[in-house]
Amino acid sequence: MEHKGTARLETERLILRRFTAEDAQDMFDNWAHDPEVTKYVTWAPHPDAAATKEFLTLWSAQAEKVDTYNWCIVWKQSGEAIGNISVVRLYEREETAEIGYCLSARFWGRGIITEAFRAVIEYLFTCIGVNRIEARHDTRNPASGRVMEKCGMTKEGVLRQRGRNNAGRCDLAIYSILREEWK
Repeated sequence: MEHKGTARLETERLILRRFTAEDAQDMFDNWAHDPEVTKYVTWAPHPDAAATKEFLTLWSAQAEKVDTYNWCIVWKQSGEAIGNISVVRLYEREETAEIGYCLSARFWGRGIITEAFRAVIEYLFTCIGVNRIEARHDTRNPASGRVMEKCGMTKEGVLRQRGRNNAGRCDLAIYSILREEWK
């Protein structure tokens, strides 16, 4: 793999870029405090925008590392930060990246995460040289699995009681796509 970090990516409706401190209010308002959005994530909803800004300070420090991949999803039409998509785990030896994502509930059902995820898949396969991309979701959140399927991923199985998130202990469905399967 040849690490290049979080590069700016653009799709028809989105800009994917590094987070900045100026994204704190949008992040708080659009997803970080929303209990519906954070129901199936492993981090607690943010109590206020100051907590989100503190969180983004940590992310900004990590963003300089070439092996960090964490995109702010920006809605082109308004310039608003509406979600994030990132490599949550990188397995160097296996050339594998695990992806996680979160999106404002106002933008659910429009194919936005699918659009962002496809751009990230292309970047990781063509520019970074990963061989496998995987993602997991709580089985109580089937919409996330549909995103993975739309991105060409294959469901490999269910890891029973493997996870714990804000909804409690959960079964995790795991999906993947290999570079040779892509396109």
